[in-house]
Amino acid sequence: MGKLEDIISLCKRRGFIFQGSEVYGGMAGTWDYGPLGVTMKRKIMDEWWKYFVENRDDIYGIDAAIIMNPKTWVASGHTTTFADPLVECKECKSRFRADKITDGFTESITTEEFLETHTKCPNCGKENWGPIRKFNMMFKTHVGAVLPEDDKENPELAKNNIAYLRPETAQGIFTNYKNVVDTIYPNIPFGIAQQGKAFRNEISPRDFILRDRECSQMEVEYFVAPDTWEKYFEEMRQSQHDFLENVMKLPADKIHELEVPAEDRAHYSKRTIDVMFDYPNGEEELMGLAYRTDFDLANIERESGKSMEYRDKTTGETFIPHVIEPSIGVERLFLAIISNAYTEDEINGEKRIVLKLPENLAPYRFCVSPLLKNKPELVSKAREVYRILREKYNNVTWDDSGNIGKRYRKQDEIGTPKCVVIDFTTLEDNTVTVRERDTTEQTRVSIENL
Repeated sequence: MGKLEDIISLCKRRGFIFQGSEVYGGMAGTWDYGPLGVTMKRKIMDEWWKYFVENRDDIYGIDAAIIMNPKTWVASGHTTTFADPLVECKECKSRFRADKITDGFTESITTEEFLETHTKCPNCGKENWGPIRKFNMMFKTHVGAVLPEDDKENPELAKNNIAYLRPETAQGIFTNYKNVVDTIYPNIPFGIAQQGKAFRNEISPRDFILRDRECSQMEVEYFVAPDTWEKYFEEMRQSQHDFLENVMKLPADKIHELEVPAEDRAHYSKRTIDVMFDYPNGEEELMGLAYRTDFDLANIERESGKSMEYRDKTTGETFIPHVIEPSIGVERLFLAIISNAYTEDEINGEKRIVLKLPENLAPYRFCVSPLLKNKPELVSKAREVYRILREKYNNVTWDDSGNIGKRYRKQDEIGTPKCVVIDFTTLEDNTVTVRERDTTEQTRVSIENL
């Protein structure tokens, strides 16, 4: 695992991730995924969907709208509780999350507690702070043609046009719970899954893609009978570890669990386990598992006036289901995978950077090259091999730039597991050289056995 700045440099140099709006000087907390990055990101999301949805017969997928009726966020508590502790330096006017610039404190830190730490401003080095204020992280927007400040005659009517970009994908699941029950009528326990964008107006985005203002979430809301939540909480906890270790290929010794105390849990949670990962900059949250009780469905029932009860097919009992929620941010998982894969080693006295990505997540599985690009017979044969591999695997790339050594180094840096080289021996016996990324070992393989 390299330093964070080395990983950021590699991501920019090789087309994984770029700063958002970079051509205009960038925009803090936003990132654009390049050709390799978007391919890897899609593979991560596809693997999650396959594991939690396609490989199970009790979880169903949806894709809900990003802009929802604002009553959604009143019922969920986001309009009043989705806030971070904002503190401003009176000297340089810089703003920070108070809990992130002090040690041992959480979002519940008070002004008195903060001032007692004698924290100096990370920007100017002075110690002259204003009081802590709660800063709601939801992005506000307006639906319709008239803004509140423009409608002088009907300001209250215009205020009703206020909406928000969703801060989480979960509420899109909860608002569709009744639709899924009425159309699918699944046996309980069952889950509803969603992947999609979420937006959080972070006070101080930091640590590359670890904490940003626009992210992709992957969440399951698993609906259970109230007295069975502990059983399914444990089953989902085991599934999380299985997914991270056996599908994402993250090492178990870098994955840790943190039982979140009551005072630090989200307002909806009665139990939360944060799955932590050893990132280059230290241990940070990778994945969460929360027991949300019936908080969300009960609130929707109260605000909408519509029943959220489920009738058990076997017993006939009716109840509002309780919910187990495994949730993960794609960006955090992406960074965990790429930072774990980042390796610097030495081969035959030459230093190299290599991304030892799992084959199922690498942007390209194979790179096909002619040994010399100025030999038409080699290029023609290489194109034939390239077509053969492309028919079976979509993620195959072609590279004939520079000498073969430079091509190897490039493919090592972007994590391609195997390089297939067509040389003059290929023209004689129809075999090719297959070079392994991690060991650099080379093997002759017949084309028909590729």
